[in-house]
Amino acid sequence: MKDYLFLILMMLSLLFVLFGCSTVDDFPAKEGGSKAVIVFGFTPGPYSDQVRQGIEPLLKEKGYTVKYVEFSTPNEPNFALAEGSLDVNIFQHTAFFENFIEENQLDLIETIKVPTAPMGIYSDHHDNLDHLQDGFTIAIPNDPANVARALRVLEQVGWLELKENYDPLTVSRQDIDSMIVNFSFVELEQVQIPRAIPDVDFAVANGYTIIASNRELDSSLFLEDPPFEYQNLIAIRAEDQDQPFIQDIIEAYHTRDFQEVIESNKEFEGFHQPDYFK
Repeated sequence: MKDYLFLILMMLSLLFVLFGCSTVDDFPAKEGGSKAVIVFGFTPGPYSDQVRQGIEPLLKEKGYTVKYVEFSTPNEPNFALAEGSLDVNIFQHTAFFENFIEENQLDLIETIKVPTAPMGIYSDHHDNLDHLQDGFTIAIPNDPANVARALRVLEQVGWLELKENYDPLTVSRQDIDSMIVNFSFVELEQVQIPRAIPDVDFAVANGYTIIASNRELDSSLFLEDPPFEYQNLIAIRAEDQDQPFIQDIIEAYHTRDFQEVIESNKEFEGFHQPDYFK
């Protein structure tokens, strides 16, 4: 019995020593304190590579650990951010983001733009845009924000005309005023479009889905110059906008070091560069 009591006392003494000698750095940061780990969310594509190559090294210098979570579809990362599984996500443009958070009543906000892979027109059957014919099939995304974007791309190349005074964020096929020939649309989830390129005459695809499918942006027949609403962004919870870790992420994106990573890496050739690049 005495041996048993002695063993308990020894264990209590050891715990006292361990916890009594520990510092705040030995434990995870508490809510409201400095943040040790930043969790980024992405869909497949180049935006996680931008962070790994150009942002993570700068955040590590400030003492952060960066973790990555990849989602298979664009319908997941905003929910994960809203419920706290992520600290930021980077995968979407403003039009998609605003439509999504309004529909789902999420308290998320946009911070800054990031270098963005443009939407483009691709084909495995045609090497130019000059010979569009009746009966041709054109694949476009099926979500409202990217339907609008694809139609504006097709208007830019002269394949259709949209009605005057359309809303650029909500334009749909009902806003088509005329088409130069009687082609047909094949609407697909945006991540499926690169796989459909062999099966249609032309496909209008988001740049990140092209890169994720091991195609190159410069294999396109046309690349857009994306307006503000179609440039990709960093999304965060509204409650975090003044947190130091958010300001450190923004500062990292504004560095010359990050800009040089984007400008010197072949993976990011053809990307639209944000206004803060000089």
